[in-house]
Amino acid sequence: MQDPAGFVAAASFGPELVDLALARVVSETDASAGFVYLLPPGEWVLRLAVLSGDSPELIAPWAQVRLTAPVPVADAVRERRLVWLGSQEELARRYPQSALVLPYHLAVAAAPITTDTTVWGGLVLRWPGSHPPQLPSQERDALLACCHRLGLLLQQAADGDHPVLPEPEPRVVPPLRSRTPEPVRETAAADFAERLPGGCCALNTEGRITFLTSAAADLLGADVPGLLGARPWEALPWLDDPVVEDRYRAAVFSRQPTSFTVLRPPDHWLSFRLYPDPSGISVRITPTATAHGPDASGVLHPAAPDAPGRTTALYHLLHLAATLTEAVGVRDVVDRVADQLLPAFGAQALALMTTQEGRLRIIGYRGYAAELMDRFDALPLTSDTPAVHVLTTGIPSFFATFEDLKRAYPPAVRQDEMGAWAFLPLITSGRPVGSLVLAYARPHPFAPEERAILTSTAGLVAQALDRAHLYDAKHQLAHSLQTALLPQALPRIPGLDVAARYLPTARGIDIGGDFYDLIRLDEATAAAAIGDVQGHNVNAAALMGQVRTAVHATAGAPPGEVLARTNRLLTDLDPGLFTSCLYAHLDLARHRAHLASAGHPPPLLCHPDGHTEVLDLPPGLLLGIDPAADYPTTEIPLPPGAVLALYTDGLVETPGTDLGEAIAGLADQLAQSRRQSMDALAETLVHHAQRSASHGDDIALLLIHPHQDGG
Repeated sequence: MQDPAGFVAAASFGPELVDLALARVVSETDASAGFVYLLPPGEWVLRLAVLSGDSPELIAPWAQVRLTAPVPVADAVRERRLVWLGSQEELARRYPQSALVLPYHLAVAAAPITTDTTVWGGLVLRWPGSHPPQLPSQERDALLACCHRLGLLLQQAADGDHPVLPEPEPRVVPPLRSRTPEPVRETAAADFAERLPGGCCALNTEGRITFLTSAAADLLGADVPGLLGARPWEALPWLDDPVVEDRYRAAVFSRQPTSFTVLRPPDHWLSFRLYPDPSGISVRITPTATAHGPDASGVLHPAAPDAPGRTTALYHLLHLAATLTEAVGVRDVVDRVADQLLPAFGAQALALMTTQEGRLRIIGYRGYAAELMDRFDALPLTSDTPAVHVLTTGIPSFFATFEDLKRAYPPAVRQDEMGAWAFLPLITSGRPVGSLVLAYARPHPFAPEERAILTSTAGLVAQALDRAHLYDAKHQLAHSLQTALLPQALPRIPGLDVAARYLPTARGIDIGGDFYDLIRLDEATAAAAIGDVQGHNVNAAALMGQVRTAVHATAGAPPGEVLARTNRLLTDLDPGLFTSCLYAHLDLARHRAHLASAGHPPPLLCHPDGHTEVLDLPPGLLLGIDPAADYPTTEIPLPPGAVLALYTDGLVETPGTDLGEAIAGLADQLAQSRRQSMDALAETLVHHAQRSASHGDDIALLLIHPHQDGG
């Protein structure tokens, strides 16, 4: 394969080509920021690998995005389409949670990075709110061309046994510059800035000061060396106000100038004007007589000297509150809490615990070793530990140092190499449900305001966990019912190798009506059936059990008659639900199969030579509609070495994709993977469906393989 990007020789592909491709498409489209997400093999989480024009801190809430999340890049990758949001209003309408966290004027495009059979990730570009509401054709073409190049690059790297995988932290790519800095020009620029009235400083995309004039330092009441490399709201307590950081975020995200006025104690009013571009923000600082004027909407009064940075925490917590509304199940809650709380409060480790049978059980953690968590798991509620104490009393505990912890709990031994801890009770409706531990690598003073925010956050987490426990209990009950209605094991039939898979829908606690069965008739014949009852509820599952029983009872009769009898039963029952079904009579001695279909997706037949075809069967009416419906039978060859694949529509249905094309794609995948064992082949086909479809429906799959030797 030739180098698809035309950047370097094919032998030197790697992460640097992804970086260069991103920098170029950002430059070609005049985007203010760009992001490349990668989808590691076998995972359902997109991971941010490379970004340009933003800081990792600002984009941290979206560093990991589940494919099922209501986020533009997840929709683009899952549905293999371009997602365009031309305004803040459109973002709010289609993605209200994201708009809640990003209340800025901007435009966003997201597109999948794919090759013919593989989804590698997604590309996101962001523009200022001044961008036209429609995506210009040249920008669309550049975006899609970049996705195509990246897909080929990632395919090439994987084929060369050097796959490009996301690193623990995303790489930051500087924007391509139209000018080259020169020492003489840099000196002239600094001199120019020094001569201007008032003060000037520059911030990079992380909000850190990279340059400031002596006049700016004087106005800020600090010296130049003490401010370089620092964020203004962290270095100067009187700037630690949500409005300051919010205006900085607004400038970064919208790429539009903004301003505010702030009081520097005791009586110095300063006006700040921010002018952003992809490389950072230029800030003009001038004294002003009063707080009244054009910047009055951004008037700030000094914060307490020991108050922590609040906007970053509030930013992450707002995102946490929004994302927890979409969380399903305890595992989902744990992951989302860890994703948001650690960066929000600068902690390095987290553990979540709930009560079970008189013990405190660890249900999730981040930043801790598994061996350590095993040691603390299942502590009795009578033990004298901070995690148990906050649970039983409902009172949070904060330890700024290990010495503080030791004074409160003399038997304590430091085992996690951390320097500070917050132990928070998880209480909902006045009832304790668990404990949350945040740990810091170094001593960490907990100011009163931070303690209040942490305690409130724990209440939010407790409510989410309570809902998640209820969801998990209902989900387990529902799927236990469905599993009981499916065959626990397929019969062993001489001369036949079979494999089956059932995969419930990924969302909701509903249960479906997908079913499959294999029935041994005698030494040389067998029957196979697969079907899908309309709906996802207990009624559908109950009807599925009745259909499976009816098919089982009439198995051995001609396929058309089996379906006709089952159809008459369903119309007599009048359940108000319809069922698709495919029944196959397998004659292993004659190497033939007879099939009949009641509105079911067509089966696939992979011949011994690898040629795979979609079997064109008369579809017949769905079961349960017309008691007089007729179901024609079709005879096909079933030679030794062939594979007959029966499946439900959840394996092929994908939004925006023609069903016939999706079935043809499944046939191609079957042909490519034919040499695998039946179990491995079943896993491959289901995995392919998970990667290419939205997985909004149950999946059932039954593979039938007559042996080459007949036995």
